[in-house]
Amino acid sequence: MDLKKLPKTEFAAAVAQIAGERNIEVQSILDSIEFGLISAYKRDQKEHGIEVSEEDQFTAELAPENGSFKVYKIDGEKKTDVTPPGFGRIAAQTAKQVIDQRIHEVEKETVVAEFAKKIGTLIPCIVLKNDPYKMVVGVGKTEGICPKDEQIRNEIIPLGAKKLFLLKEIIRDETGRSEIILSRRDNAFISELFSREVPEVANGSVVLERIARTAGERSKVAVSSNQPGIDPVGSCIGQKGSRIQAILSELPTDEKVDVVAFSQNLNQFIAQALSPAQNVKVIEVGKNYANVTVPESQLALAIGGGGENVRLAGQLVGLEIKLTQE
Repeated sequence: MDLKKLPKTEFAAAVAQIAGERNIEVQSILDSIEFGLISAYKRDQKEHGIEVSEEDQFTAELAPENGSFKVYKIDGEKKTDVTPPGFGRIAAQTAKQVIDQRIHEVEKETVVAEFAKKIGTLIPCIVLKNDPYKMVVGVGKTEGICPKDEQIRNEIIPLGAKKLFLLKEIIRDETGRSEIILSRRDNAFISELFSREVPEVANGSVVLERIARTAGERSKVAVSSNQPGIDPVGSCIGQKGSRIQAILSELPTDEKVDVVAFSQNLNQFIAQALSPAQNVKVIEVGKNYANVTVPESQLALAIGGGGENVRLAGQLVGLEIKLTQE
């Protein structure tokens, strides 16, 4: 459909107006309409029992004499008018549908482009739909999805609830459409919660060195400070636990968060990582393991429910921690 050949009709004026108001190129709208009309023509032929080969080539044009659409079959240099009788009504409906769809797509792309600047940050979303494979949420004026493997296991969020999600990435599917991918399971979800609630983390004076997490159950966060006089653990906990409580309020009720001091001294770091257990003694550190003893009274705390505490402590320090009673 050649833009230069577009006659001055009500349709052309309408397309130009829509293009101006929605900031869409006129040629982009016309190309979409051409594609839609050819598809509509093929459907019409099929409904009338006429087979159209996939190898056949067609073009659609706006007839200058009356502003109606016509479909032409292209065969080399030859162009044959194959517009079926009564196609005008189908063409008008198709043009309207294509324009509406194109407007929707462009508006979504504009919104997606804005969100692309926020990848890696937390954004408030409203849960719209939930199925076994994904959660669909409202993200501003558009929608995003939180796949099953980005959700917190066993977390049930009711429809209509407003929750924070990590904007993890924006992907394009095979049709070229953009999809906003969100997460509540990613470790970055925890780090962004700390940045949101702890000013010292946001300004960089407290550093989140490492995070180990089993989403929905327990997280361990190792922190340090690069400024004298700042207590990194105390900064994250806040007065009377105010900051850590604000972080916990955004997590499932059962998820605990341990904030521990990071240390370059591996033995000290191992002992800190096993918090809340006390009086931890590191006996031996190998290439991939550490042998540790704790008093009988601290053994259950060091292990944690289902071995969760010692497993996450091992992830935090990068070693398999082997616990024995002192």
